[in-house]
Order: sequence, then structure tokens, then C-alpha cells
Amino acid sequence: MKHVTKLASGAAGLGLTLFAALPAWAQDAAALQSPATAAPAATVNKGDTAWMLTSTVLVMMMILPGLALFYGGLTRAKNMLSTMTQIGAAACLAMLIWVMYGYSLAFGPDVSGGASNFIAGLGKAFLKGVTPASQAATFTAGVEIPEYVFICFQMTFAAITAALVLGSVVERMKFSAVMAFVAVWLTIVYFPIAHMVWASSGLFFKAGALDFAGGTVVHINAGVSALVASLILGKRMGYPTTPMPPHSLTLTGVGTGLLWVGWFGFNAGSALEANGSAGLAMINTFVATASGGLFWMLAERLAGHKGSALGFCSGIVAGLVAVTPAAGNSGPFGAIVLGAIASVVCFYAVSVLKPKLGYDDALDAFGVHGIGGMIGAIGTAVVYAPSLGGPGAADYAMGQKLLVQLGAVATTIVWATIGTVIAMYVAKAITGLRVSKEVEQEGLDLGEHGERAYN
Repeated sequence: MKHVTKLASGAAGLGLTLFAALPAWAQDAAALQSPATAAPAATVNKGDTAWMLTSTVLVMMMILPGLALFYGGLTRAKNMLSTMTQIGAAACLAMLIWVMYGYSLAFGPDVSGGASNFIAGLGKAFLKGVTPASQAATFTAGVEIPEYVFICFQMTFAAITAALVLGSVVERMKFSAVMAFVAVWLTIVYFPIAHMVWASSGLFFKAGALDFAGGTVVHINAGVSALVASLILGKRMGYPTTPMPPHSLTLTGVGTGLLWVGWFGFNAGSALEANGSAGLAMINTFVATASGGLFWMLAERLAGHKGSALGFCSGIVAGLVAVTPAAGNSGPFGAIVLGAIASVVCFYAVSVLKPKLGYDDALDAFGVHGIGGMIGAIGTAVVYAPSLGGPGAADYAMGQKLLVQLGAVATTIVWATIGTVIAMYVAKAITGLRVSKEVEQEGLDLGEHGERAYN
């Protein structure tokens, strides 16, 4: 389709033009600012640094092998290796892009004018000025950790978010298209949203949005993008009439356990310190997740089905997703309620809404991460209230905070939708999106990688 190619080429040209303009915007930028008014101390806190090193490795475990096994077990056997390879390769690409310019665009020097609400400059591209002695100017006041550690921690967030999107397009998208999509998507979707939420000059940060560990940045971003990507790519051959059950719920169960363990680094690590806030995030990650796993199975029983292992795993992830923005912004009992509500709503989104609308989100990235992320982000404004056990101040205005959270959620949805459309059509113009019918029927393991998961 000529008009599609022209659209993609035009979008790519516009993106390159804007990207080329960033260095000019950055010339007048001030030094990287933090929400703290005081400069970082001369020496780092070794305890906090050790905790952040550990948290970073835990998040890495969420990707490989956690998410790779979780997603891989849900696919058909002929696509197991391709799914794991796409996740691993996308994460690796995200890491390289992060150190080249992603960190700078998300947390680098402010650009001039109102653009700093949405993106930072290239003053820290290729980690310019970062040394073992430099400390992170982060979104948490008083943090004293090496900048390299903060860079690595945030790098794992970018990597897993890009990998999460792929859950909707497995079993039919070219490996080359995946790589092209991830490169563009990170640049125009993830880095700006991360800046808006977590940089002190960001739009949502200045508005006072609550997102402790990535409800908007990670889960709504990934879930909405997954839905849009699946709609553009189209359905798998035979969907929904041909049965496509998971080939190994055992591997999915193992992946679920690794995700849960790694999520403690994801949530408790987002305190950026070994302190009470990290402890609160830890207990919330326990209880919200436990609630999510049990309530999904309860919803299955109420719907007339047996409580399933797949449902248990799905509920675990739904609870984890919902508590992510609330991990340090809720009391334990608020987290339990949040996990339960998200689990039940996500169950109906996957079992009722998805079949009714007919879209092929293969591994329910939107149904769990997108829907669960929205519930978590909006619900955080409720559970933050001190009257409900949250850490908010005595004069906390719930209604006002709800409006802020709704604005952040709506903006993320729109931004992710537009950015994903651009990224998918750029990838289509460069490589094409889908594998051939023969490869899809044979399986992407052999067709794309020349290997089998099981011989």
C-alpha cells in the first residue's frame, strides 16, 4: 500500500528531524535537576547502593528467564524459542539504546521552553559526564547512590517494558520487524513517558501524579501499545476458531514465580533506598499478589469454571501489575483490595471483553497489563488516603488526586497509541511486519531461527 509506506516514511522523517533538533534544544539546558533542593552528598550510602545493585539484578531476572518462560510457555510449542528470543533480543537492544541516548532523553538535562515537560536533552548521550564518582540526581529526595547504579536500574525498566509489548504479537511477527519496532517505540513512547512521570521537570511529576514503580510508565504504556500493535498486525492464522492452548503451563508457572521474586526489586527497589518505604513496597508486593492469585481463581469458579493453574498465574501477574504504582503509596490492606479488584476485572477483560471484541492479543498483554495498570494507577489515588491506611497527609484531597491520576492515565493511553501506530508502520516500511503463511504454519522457531525448542 503506497499510502502506508508514505505515511511511515513521513513519520520516520519527522522523528529524525525532531531527534536531530534535540542537541540544539539541549544547548541551553541546565544541569540535571532532582526533586531534592539540596545537592547530593559527597559520598554514597553503601547500604542503599547494595540494595539498588540487588534490585537491579532482580529486575533483570524478571526478563530473563522470568518473562521469557512465562510468555514462552503460553505459546504453541513451535513458537517457544522465537518468543524467548524476541524477548531477550528486545531487552538487549533496549539496554544499548538506553546507554546511547535513552537515559539522557528520560533523565538528562532539561531542554529549553515547555518541551522539558515531555522530554529531556542529549547532554548525557553516551553517558557523557557519568563517572564512578558521580551520583544520581533522581526523583527521590536525599538519595545517595552512584549514577551508574541508577542508570542500570532504570535500564532494566526500559528493557522489560519493551519486552512486555511483544506478548500481543507473538507467533506471527518477523524478528527483524520486532527489532525495528522496539527501537522506534522506545524512542518516541517509552523515554518521553518515563521523563514525564519520573523526571523533576516532567509533566506528570510536576502535577503530583503517584506512580511508585511504573503503573503508567511500564504497564499502561506496554498494555495499550500491545493492543494497538496486535490490531495493526492482524490475527493469527486460524484465530479464534482453531484451538491454541499453552504448550507448557509448567514453564509458565516457573516464569510466574521468577516474575514475583523479581518484582520485589521492581517495586521495593523503586524506593531507591533501603528504608521503610522499601519495606512497605515489599509487604504490599506480597499481599496484593497473593490476593490477585486467589481472586482470579474465585472469579473462575463464580463464572462456572474450575479454578485453573493458568488463572492462578494470571491473577498473580494482575496483582503485581495493580500494586506497582501503589507499592509505596498504600497500606497493606489497601493493597489487598487493589489486587483483588484488578484480578477480577482483568479476568473478565480476558474472558469476556476480548472474545466479544475479537482482537488477537495473543498472551493478554493488554487484558492484564493495560487494564490492571489502569486500575492500579487510578486506585492508587484512593488507597493513598490516610483514612484507608495509606501514607498520605492528614489533609489529603482524594478527589483532586483522582483527577491528576486520570489525567496521567489518559495522556499515557493517547501517547502510547499514537507512538505505537508510528512505530509499527515504520517497522512495516523497513522490513514488513508478518512472517509468510508458510512460516506461520510451520512455526517461527524453524522459520525465523532454524531451531526447535524440543527435538
